[in-house]
Amino acid sequence: MVVSVACRILCTPRAGAARSSDCLCPACQLDWEAATGPLSGGPHARHEGHVIGSTLRRTLSTSAVLSALALTACSGSDDDEPTFEERGYPDAPAQEIPESRASDAEPVASSPIAELAEDQWIDDTAGETGVPARAVAAYAGASLRLQQTHPECEIGWNTLAGIGQVESLHGHHGDSSLDEDGVVSPPIIGVPLDGSEDVMEIPDTDDGALDGDPVWDRAVGPMQFIPETWTLYAEDGNLDGETDPQQIDDAALTAAVYLCSVGEDITEDEQWNAAISAYNQSLPYVQDVADHAASYAE
Repeated sequence: MVVSVACRILCTPRAGAARSSDCLCPACQLDWEAATGPLSGGPHARHEGHVIGSTLRRTLSTSAVLSALALTACSGSDDDEPTFEERGYPDAPAQEIPESRASDAEPVASSPIAELAEDQWIDDTAGETGVPARAVAAYAGASLRLQQTHPECEIGWNTLAGIGQVESLHGHHGDSSLDEDGVVSPPIIGVPLDGSEDVMEIPDTDDGALDGDPVWDRAVGPMQFIPETWTLYAEDGNLDGETDPQQIDDAALTAAVYLCSVGEDITEDEQWNAAISAYNQSLPYVQDVADHAASYAE
């Protein structure tokens, strides 16, 4: 029996599942066990690090790895399924909405997201948190854009920053950095998702267009999207007519839209955890993002 792509994403040990019972949805759990037997724990069942690099060999497929197929496959509810709280997941950090240049009634869709937050707020926040100002502008702008397009979601800049910190140090992993246009250089490209030790198996979905690999997919950019998910959710945050996962405005806005497609109101604990778990189901990962997001909002 072949396990569906959706269930391989949700139930693989490299998605954080130490046991089949950790799978995000019961249907996928049954599919996985029928094909492979119950998942077992072990030193590589959960990734220990979140900074990209060959020495850590952590899951680069964790980033925004769930496709619409995966969400559809697991959209059903199970009254017996434990809640995130019961499984020990963190409380949702307070969501901090940035100070906007525009009035509440003024549409923001016509402006690049990096221009939406107050300049002084960006500078002050960067100084207080240590997050690079160019990244703060992107996270803040994405939050403000979603305040108008997805007002029920209430996503704060700090949740996006928490993910950006864990995934790529805000685009500053290794020798990479953000230029003034928000482009990561050199590009951040993860390890091949070839099913080898400590990584998932995701065959190529983009002919290497985004990740340069025509055989296996790789997570790309400061928010670490896999190509398939990028294709489904990509947003043009800087309004240059292109969607580039290596550009922080595009990546941050895409992440915000993706998260709000999973968690309808992420001020609620269960919804916030569901959204972040769509990036990576691992409890340590979700806790790491929560800790950073909370610290940025203090």
